[in-house]
Amino acid sequence: MDAGGSFTSSNKSQSRNPLQEQILHRRNSRENLDRFIPNRSAMDFDYAHYMLTEARKGKENPVASSPSKEAYRKQLAETFNMNRTRILAFKNKPPTPAESLFPEASSSVQQTKPTKPRRSIPQTSERTLDAPELVDDYYLNLLDWGSSNVLAIALGNTVYLWDATDSSTSELMTVDDDTGPVTSVSWAPDGRHIAVGLNNSEVQLWDTTSNRQLRTLRGGHGSRVGALDWNNHILTTGGMDGLIINNDVRIRSHIVETYRGHHQEVCGLKWSASGQQLASGGNDNLLHIWDRSVASSNSPTQWLHRLEDHTAAVKALAWCPFQSNLLASGGGGGDRCIKFWNTHTGACLNSVDTGSQVCSLLWNKNERELLSSHGFTQNQLTLWKYPSMVKMAELTGHTSRVLFMAQSPDGCTVASAAGDETLRFWNVFGTPEVAKPAPKANPEPFANLNRIR
Repeated sequence: MDAGGSFTSSNKSQSRNPLQEQILHRRNSRENLDRFIPNRSAMDFDYAHYMLTEARKGKENPVASSPSKEAYRKQLAETFNMNRTRILAFKNKPPTPAESLFPEASSSVQQTKPTKPRRSIPQTSERTLDAPELVDDYYLNLLDWGSSNVLAIALGNTVYLWDATDSSTSELMTVDDDTGPVTSVSWAPDGRHIAVGLNNSEVQLWDTTSNRQLRTLRGGHGSRVGALDWNNHILTTGGMDGLIINNDVRIRSHIVETYRGHHQEVCGLKWSASGQQLASGGNDNLLHIWDRSVASSNSPTQWLHRLEDHTAAVKALAWCPFQSNLLASGGGGGDRCIKFWNTHTGACLNSVDTGSQVCSLLWNKNERELLSSHGFTQNQLTLWKYPSMVKMAELTGHTSRVLFMAQSPDGCTVASAAGDETLRFWNVFGTPEVAKPAPKANPEPFANLNRIR
């Protein structure tokens, strides 16, 4: 169980406008000077000791040194190669390349294996926006980035839309205090419609192009809806009542399936890319895998796998884009682990202790990398290399736990929202790959010859 947050906003948020960019004063790069540490492996400590003791005696007591001793010292220095002035060496000389017996063959091998340049990961956010009245609650999901490149964020009782193409901000909807605050937002796959979960157990569907409410889903949950995810026309909702409901938004009687397995609040929901498997995480420290084919053929209350390895709330869930049956999950403050699962067998493939509360997980769509956001003590974003789970970068800047992350449609930029009431954008996954032109169709055989009629 992880501590949630109060619905009351801080005093510092009342004088700030939503999604206004902060002007950050960056430090001069010349101020970030590192200490230069000499290479100890290249130092000659015996010679250094001699120069600091024996050799210095002759300079301090020139009368005591006779011509014979001076001649002996010079001969000794020449023999042991001690006619040097530098004691400390700051870098090793590069080793001389070994000559190959077949230079032409080795050069051709090197040309066929070009080394991929290492990607530069910016350590600071490229943009910071104010997010006043952002509810500091671990169990909610208040940020989502749609396929039309518009970011949706819930601040208190209001949902705002930030268009990434022109940085414009608009207000979508506001609910009253009896209905709110907003507890979850999720874009439909078309990037036009959005679902908004509320504290009073209702879910509203909106058309963002016309700023028009289409319908309200009622009667499914008995308390707030903190988790949402889409599977084509199916909107899956997770509530504080522990229920998971599949809603077909095309029909009047929208509840088509109900999954019962959690006995506390459902705080994480993610459908796989194929739409066949659903992962759900709850405040009861449980992770469930549901399969639509199993649910439709037997009972909708029966899970495919019930995974009990986490020791705190499971909110962070992310399906791997390059391996369909691989799921990453993150545990709360009492667990602090990222675990990897084979969802076909239910086996735990690996577990990594991150040292802090795991709030959100995102896979890189172009590289085998995983990004995690964390709470106490560093409130950082950590980029991991998969499957070695070596840390590639740690991105700091937030001063409170980084509760929510969302990924741009091109997969390169990540937006993070934290309890410090700021929204930051990170160019952590690099630049989008340039699409290769489609190969030209093979010409018809013998097209250059005249046809025989």
